[in-house]
Amino acid sequence: MSKTLINERASGEPKRNYPDLHDHLRTLDEAGLLITVDRPINKDTEMHPLVRWQFRGGISEKDRKAFLFTNVVDSKERKYDIPVVVGALAANREIYRVGMGCALDKIEETWARAVANPIEPYLIEKAPCQEVVYEGEELDRVGQGLDGIPVPISTPGWDNAPYTTLSQYITKDPDTGLQNMGNYRGQVKAQRRLGMNPSLELRPGIYTHWQKYRARNARMPAAVILGAPPVITFTSVLKLPETSDELTVAGGLAGGPINVVKARTVDLLIPAEAEVVVEGYINTEYLEPEAPFGESHGHVNLQEFNAFMDVTAITRRRRAILTSIISQVTPSESSTIKRVGMEPLFLEHLRDKLGIKGVIRVSMHEPLTNIRKVIVVQVERDVPRTEIWRALYGAASLHRAAGKFVIAVNNDIDPENVDALFWVMAYRANPALDFEILKHRDQGHGPRSLRNEGEDASVLIDATLKENFPPISLPKREFMENAKQIWEELGLPELNPQSPWYGYSLGQWDDELDAEAKLAVEGRYFETGEKLKSRRVKASDVEEDH
Repeated sequence: MSKTLINERASGEPKRNYPDLHDHLRTLDEAGLLITVDRPINKDTEMHPLVRWQFRGGISEKDRKAFLFTNVVDSKERKYDIPVVVGALAANREIYRVGMGCALDKIEETWARAVANPIEPYLIEKAPCQEVVYEGEELDRVGQGLDGIPVPISTPGWDNAPYTTLSQYITKDPDTGLQNMGNYRGQVKAQRRLGMNPSLELRPGIYTHWQKYRARNARMPAAVILGAPPVITFTSVLKLPETSDELTVAGGLAGGPINVVKARTVDLLIPAEAEVVVEGYINTEYLEPEAPFGESHGHVNLQEFNAFMDVTAITRRRRAILTSIISQVTPSESSTIKRVGMEPLFLEHLRDKLGIKGVIRVSMHEPLTNIRKVIVVQVERDVPRTEIWRALYGAASLHRAAGKFVIAVNNDIDPENVDALFWVMAYRANPALDFEILKHRDQGHGPRSLRNEGEDASVLIDATLKENFPPISLPKREFMENAKQIWEELGLPELNPQSPWYGYSLGQWDDELDAEAKLAVEGRYFETGEKLKSRRVKASDVEEDH
């Protein structure tokens, strides 16, 4: 990686106790998690398809990397002086962990602490994000408006323009003065016009703000952050309460205040260490067509009328790096960054806020379903049935559109093993007794359906054990472990054990049967044969009993 691309912290830079994007990339590079591509890469046709292959090419999650493109061009052979990084926030869980600055098993408590203990930002006067400034008519010059930002095309062949993907929109509630920050796409439409989709189906804070400004017949000031310190980015993608200022939660995550600076042309506070900032006003009188765009629910979002922003300023660091994110069909960077943060919030909601006993884990299914539609709640074996159903209802109620299928399983089932989920649904659940349907649910994020007047429903499934079952019909653990050792000694291909990979008891097993099994592996099965011979009965007696 070229050290000229990743800025060292300047001596006059404001103090902070959190890494900015440049610090983060250096850490990824040192850990072998960053691939630097110096050859020319077309942002319109090559960049996202190239990174996409590590999500659709059979590469395991742990082997995914961040990609830094240092020689970015477009289809008109234009060269850009801003590198682009893709996958740098959540190509895999390890990259996310690096950005969080904590161990994977500490992410839950780190998020809980941040939400419970927000820290107000620290206002500074001079910030790295305003080292280069273009305002007013300067934006009309070639390379100084939106055309100067190398925004990639995410789904070539379907998208009708480059779209900002990891773009944090900051707006302010005109009644309370509270800022909101959320991540939404932005269509590059002109030098000074950025289309946007506030994901109206999710009713985020920005849409509420837009409605309030519209009622006042006023434009809505906004700032779009393109590249920020990881703690800010991670906070922006979570669905926090609208009363939360994400920058204060990011401060709680960092363990100290986030540096902010006043925007140049709008009355908003922006992250001081942002890479690129687009300022402007969102029109509340008119809407215009926006999309198609390949969305994170795995389908192309067709054209619809949405808001747009008239750009009043673009500011950036001298050596800015643009951050783009892999979204669309999951698994993706978009789903991973949400999943790693949201699963702990669901667990905390069930276990701590609702006080449900025996909840071990919440898993949001990621491949193709995009985490929101299928949620698995893992519970201990002897949890009362009432608690299991409280967990199912609780998981379906946290977000208005999350939990179309909510499945409860015991701790012997890996929630991420879809085959195992079908297995327990087939043998541990009776649809007549263990299924519940919740009607009148929001459709949430996905293709719009007109069926049932746009309403959806949830299916709650108790797929836990309700009675003792015979053992799992695989060799016991000690035999599988011994065989694995032999496998490795023979130099056979590396194994990736799939749960269940050994047999275990589910209660319907006694000491006598266990003793017989031990005799069998000791070669003493004739002893069992003699015992069984002594217990012969007449066939007619058996037939009569049945």
